[in-house]
Amino acid sequence: MLIEQPPYLYRLLYPKSLWRISVPHQKTIYLTFDDGPIPEVTPWVLDLLDQYKVKATFFCVGDNVRKYPEVYQQLLERGHKTGNHTFNHIQAWNSKTAYLLKNTEEAAALIDSPLFRPPHGHMRVPQNKAMQRAGYKVVMWDVVTRDYSRFKSPEQVLQNVKKYTRDGSILVFHDSLKAEKKMKYALPLAIEWLLAQGYSFELIP
Repeated sequence: MLIEQPPYLYRLLYPKSLWRISVPHQKTIYLTFDDGPIPEVTPWVLDLLDQYKVKATFFCVGDNVRKYPEVYQQLLERGHKTGNHTFNHIQAWNSKTAYLLKNTEEAAALIDSPLFRPPHGHMRVPQNKAMQRAGYKVVMWDVVTRDYSRFKSPEQVLQNVKKYTRDGSILVFHDSLKAEKKMKYALPLAIEWLLAQGYSFELIP
């Protein structure tokens, strides 16, 4: 649970970051994807979301946007939102703050968004403050599916959605080769289950 749904005390380390967004009188979740866009996976995700009439927020790696601008353009044309996931998917935890900012700004030249999520979902507390001072809205997560994990089966990825999702959850999948097999199994079933539970899908504000 410490990974799938971070505890309250951990969230307090990152003030003003988004972990969960509650909307009064509305059962809402926020579907997000990390690490794309790539032609092998992202178009499949977009077609699936169209099928269910669901919108999502994609935290994109700048170098992928550079290499596959046509896939990135599809995200925008289909009404989805994008966020910055650094240019090289760097580990903020192991990087100097100045380099994190520089790498993020390099991605910002291609990704026009104030939203930022650190790769791997972690960074040092001073880095969180530095990103906010730079004008970014730091978006963390309430539920990470762990579709990327070699220790999780596709069924367990789906079960993470069912077990931990609640009103206002920011839910993380990955449009990446590493997560492809498990994501493709769990995502459509998760969307169907969430819709059946009465959730509406919204974009990160």
